[in-house]
Amino acid sequence: MSLRFAALTFILAVLFPRLVRAQENPYTVTYDQFLEEPRNLGIEYFSTFGTQRGGNDFHAYWLEFEYGATAWWTTEFYLDAQTTFHDSTVPTGFRWENRFRPLKREYFINPVLYVEYEHVNGADKILKELEGHDIEDDFLTPNAEVRDEIKNELELKLILGSNFKGWNISENFLFVKNLTNEPWEFGYAVGASRPLALKASPKRCSLCPQNFVAGAEMYGGLGDRYHFGLHETSQYLAPGVAWNMPSGWTLRVSPTFGLNDNSHRFMLRWGIAREIPGFGDMVKKLFTGRP
Repeated sequence: MSLRFAALTFILAVLFPRLVRAQENPYTVTYDQFLEEPRNLGIEYFSTFGTQRGGNDFHAYWLEFEYGATAWWTTEFYLDAQTTFHDSTVPTGFRWENRFRPLKREYFINPVLYVEYEHVNGADKILKELEGHDIEDDFLTPNAEVRDEIKNELELKLILGSNFKGWNISENFLFVKNLTNEPWEFGYAVGASRPLALKASPKRCSLCPQNFVAGAEMYGGLGDRYHFGLHETSQYLAPGVAWNMPSGWTLRVSPTFGLNDNSHRFMLRWGIAREIPGFGDMVKKLFTGRP
């Protein structure tokens, strides 16, 4: 199934060859303050390989469609799945995410408001964020026993982002509510990144330093409303690099290391993305005949 996800990403991108090059940060969990350009569509395949003590390693993945509805609103749709080695491959659900930027101008600190609804089952392992008391042992149960366990959750985030002398500094504060009678859960993510060179080369090249953005992020759970804090939570540190190619593709790679005994010892996360500029205009022209 992961090969099908990747192939679909490639096919959709090839069908729309006209490109806009975006300077993507290397974060895999942390969000910065930037939204998708209006009427552009971004397509990304993202993959996580995770080690599992006491159980089988896994490969989780998602296909993401990100659309710039307006200059202040970006909406995204995710399809999730995972393969647990020596177990099975299962689809795990979908997510609908919306980000809103209330301030038009760029300030030293730029807030973004995030709202997401997710409908996933208990086999979900994409680790798109960490909240509450999520720990490595939660992943030990076989897929057949948890795939029918449905979770409907509301996720809220306050995203703060700043740019200073080429650096991007981003902080995320996460609030999660399972839409049953369960307490609010909390989490966080922080990241810092910088291009390897701030001055662009006058020549078009793929391996120029300005095409690479390097950084690191740290993220984890912060308990729930009854037991707030770091006790019995998982925490991770993840260096990363993003390669923004002149062809329009962006490749991100992030080795991820668990910082305590509740965390997966190691995960390897990577994603490949492409942007389709003017997608909204193309769809409008297709159905109305007008640009």
